[in-house]
Amino acid sequence: MPKICYVCSKGPAFGNSRSHSMVATRRRFNPNLQKVRIDVKGSPSREYVCTRCLKAGKVTKAA
Repeated sequence: MPKICYVCSKGPAFGNSRSHSMVATRRRFNPNLQKVRIDVKGSPSREYVCTRCLKAGKVTKAA
């Protein structure tokens, strides 16, 4: 499963976890994706959409 938003192509970001001693270990920040039934070219389809696009109304949910 790709961790990418269907609308805005937002994917995971990478950074560091910092322990108490400030030792850096790589980590990944995943986007908040939800599997939603949306209209894709007139037909309903289940796609992963980030909550930011859902809240902004960038997708139309299928009935």
